[in-house]
Amino acid sequence: MELSNRQEQIIQIVKDNGPITGENIAERLELTRATLRPDLAILTMAGYLDARPRVGYFFTGKTGSELFTEKLKKFKVREYQSLPIVVEEDVSAYDAICAMFLEDVGTLFVTNHKSHLVGVLSRKDLLRASIGSKDLTSIPVHIIMTRMPNITICEPEDLLLDAAQKLIEKQIDGLPVVNPAEDGLEVVGRLTKTNITKALVELARDQHI
Repeated sequence: MELSNRQEQIIQIVKDNGPITGENIAERLELTRATLRPDLAILTMAGYLDARPRVGYFFTGKTGSELFTEKLKKFKVREYQSLPIVVEEDVSAYDAICAMFLEDVGTLFVTNHKSHLVGVLSRKDLLRASIGSKDLTSIPVHIIMTRMPNITICEPEDLLLDAAQKLIEKQIDGLPVVNPAEDGLEVVGRLTKTNITKALVELARDQHI
């Protein structure tokens, strides 16, 4: 977070004299308490300072990069997941290719008649199926998809960083976001590298890095 000169001065005063009241900080800067109120609120919300009733402000000891990392570690998958693009297991490879093209995604999630996750289709799966003289309209996707338990998943309440680690380790484009159901997994979203990038960009803008 980019601090103003006055905010830097406030932090130094609190470092040297904390805990210290807002009135005392204002006196040292020869300003009114009302003038300082927005700066103190920003520094407290950003995590540089903490405040205790009837005690005053004190320095948390955290740097900007530490605060950035701390906030990132709290993000949940549900906050950044996208809508899942789903096809049923009896759909043809041809129709799956059309769906992937029209939705502009790199991964399709395959469900059974109960709408539970049974497979994942990647570009590579469909490319392999299209090589040769096979009739793609006659090949159901359940023949070429990746099946459970070889599917990497995540849940809405998982930490975004943990899901990102799975994307890196497995070298895949996206993860199905699922909720456990009675006899399967219900697909409720998808998490991709684009979602992760969006989270980082938003966080950087919030922190003015």
